[in-house]
Amino acid sequence: MYVLKRLAGIAAVGLAVAALSAPAHAQQVLNVFTAGSQNMVDYVTDYLGPMFEQQNPGVTVRTSGTGPGAAGSQKIFEKLDAQQQAGKDAWDVDVAVVHQKMAGQMVSAGLLSTYRGDIDTGKLVTRDTALNALGVDVDGYVMPMFHSQTAIAYQPDLVADPPASYDELQEWVRANPKAFGYNGIKNGMSGVSFVVGWVYAYSGQADKLAKGPYDAAAKDTWGGVLGDLKEFNEYVTFTPGNAGTLDMLNRGEIVMGPVWVDMFYTWQADGRVPPNMKLKLIGPGMPGQPMYYVTPAKAAQPELARKFIALATSPPVQAEGIVKNFNWYPGIDAQHVRGSLDDATWSKLFADVSPEDLASKGRSFPIGPYFDDILESYEKQVAQ
Repeated sequence: MYVLKRLAGIAAVGLAVAALSAPAHAQQVLNVFTAGSQNMVDYVTDYLGPMFEQQNPGVTVRTSGTGPGAAGSQKIFEKLDAQQQAGKDAWDVDVAVVHQKMAGQMVSAGLLSTYRGDIDTGKLVTRDTALNALGVDVDGYVMPMFHSQTAIAYQPDLVADPPASYDELQEWVRANPKAFGYNGIKNGMSGVSFVVGWVYAYSGQADKLAKGPYDAAAKDTWGGVLGDLKEFNEYVTFTPGNAGTLDMLNRGEIVMGPVWVDMFYTWQADGRVPPNMKLKLIGPGMPGQPMYYVTPAKAAQPELARKFIALATSPPVQAEGIVKNFNWYPGIDAQHVRGSLDDATWSKLFADVSPEDLASKGRSFPIGPYFDDILESYEKQVAQ
């Protein structure tokens, strides 16, 4: 919370100065709804909102959180869908922050407007996550707020030459039983990401699973892939979740395991994992996911919404707010943020997982039906 209080103080000082010199303006309200944990709400309330208000006298940013995980994005979907069904001319959501899967569903349901081509920062993102959301064409409808990524955390004092691929990891766990830990598919997406990466690596269907089209028979071909994963699991330690993996790494109960990169760096900065612990994004790749800024089809303040998202995705804000203070990877392409970051911050974020690693090994999660099939198949064939 110290970071948020410092950012809030900076924004508040600027707002006070602007208020002394700004002429009176008609009051406007920009309604921002965000899914995700409380830090997502705090980011808008304490940092982005005051900054936008300072730059736009007479505007008040009203922030509402809808809760963590997919359920938070589902609540935003239901709110917009209800207003669409009621035939309202203006909806009371101007900007929303949603998960990748829900963005595709919103586009398919006609709940969003295109805007990326209307803002200057729209050309600063070229990753496929700005074009495709788990098999749905979202080109023009979304701007990534940030990208999260999973990778393998390891203790370099005990693992001098970490595995660079799933193949090498299999060899390593057999030689070092119970030293690798993950949470399966329970209580955290870091374990889910590891499992999806395994299916991508060995099914020969990575592109199809990520982009579609859906074929219900595909899961029938995964018997050998999941059988090998079941055998692999005999050599691992199961953790209680995302935080549990980091806890066990910190206590030395395991020396390697999949983690969210931003969570890892935050814990490291807080002294909750050793300062010398490192990350490795193994080949052929592991999934990560963005959070998206979207604007509804009938937002009451569409022009203000575009201005807000343009500010939020500008290189200085991405550098200070997204990278420096939250350890997320930027939503826009990293090279555009480099000039706004000090060397120490840049080196820290990309010390272990380079922009080139992200481009070549950072995968998206599967389209919805395949995602469900993978989780169901794991429960039936691996967890039993």
